[in-house]
Amino acid sequence: MSTAEGPHAGSSPRRPTLDPASGAVRGAVRAGLAAAGTSDPGVIVAVSGGADSMALLHASAFLHRRGEIRARAVTVDHGLQTVTAEVAARVAAAAESWGVPAEVVTVSIDAGEEGLEAAARTARYAALETARVAAGADWILTAHTRSDQAETVLLGLMRGSGTRSLAGMSPLTGHLMRPLLGLDRDQTEASCRAQGIEIWNDPMNADTAFTRVRARQLLAGLEAELGRPITANLARTADLCRADADFIDARAEVAGRQIRGTASVPVEAFTALDDAVFSRVVRGWVVSLGVPGQNLGAARVAELCALIRDRRGRLSLPGDTEVIVSDGQAVFRLAAKAR
Repeated sequence: MSTAEGPHAGSSPRRPTLDPASGAVRGAVRAGLAAAGTSDPGVIVAVSGGADSMALLHASAFLHRRGEIRARAVTVDHGLQTVTAEVAARVAAAAESWGVPAEVVTVSIDAGEEGLEAAARTARYAALETARVAAGADWILTAHTRSDQAETVLLGLMRGSGTRSLAGMSPLTGHLMRPLLGLDRDQTEASCRAQGIEIWNDPMNADTAFTRVRARQLLAGLEAELGRPITANLARTADLCRADADFIDARAEVAGRQIRGTASVPVEAFTALDDAVFSRVVRGWVVSLGVPGQNLGAARVAELCALIRDRRGRLSLPGDTEVIVSDGQAVFRLAAKAR
């Protein structure tokens, strides 16, 4: 992988003009780190070889060489395709050529019940967090763009999800930072073209067996047919929903603090709550007792809330568990067949 950025031949003291797209990527990384308030930040740059992550790596390398950040590139090879090891090696070589130390981490994927996409994502973030801790870095930078954000919101709408899901991806989640959420995929691709950066077009990104790929194609078709900036509008919806969801989640955190981990809870502890807080507290309660959150969808939470409001009944939950409501108590326990 290579880049067109570098000294021009001859003795001219003029510096090459930075293209607008690359300038926007650099500015987004600077702004994200400044908003986090970390001085002399150490960062792990997650790089797959695609246009988004290569533009992020190139911008981070520039800031690294200037001493604004301490960067390290990490490429996670999921081993799902025969070519990925070669791609990972090329990505690492590009990072090193730009002055950024790099490593390739190989992970094994077991799709299991969560599916291939989710399993790969879980393994990838675990590997990145391990690399962050080992390097003593402050942040993991990922290259999610506004285009990814719009796809995430569209997927949430398709599932009939609530406010938290429609809030999409947050710019900051724990030690994870997504500095490019304000940029479109077109800008990262333009940056790579302008800088002569070789990129890898993952064929899995065109495989319609994956739901996100179908959502991406649907989104592009809707924009073309309706002539409206749907990507930008869905991303704006995420920002608005995130503010609301953060406020309600904070209320639910306080309201549910006393009952987490408690197997028997008075029904009044739930029914006295406002509806928006009520459903979050109920969900948090059963998750705290061992129900796998990834298997606890909005429809099942709504059933459980209705059961508690009715003050009588029984509902089976994921993980061979159940909630029984009677005599003014909501009781969580292992299902009879599992005992």
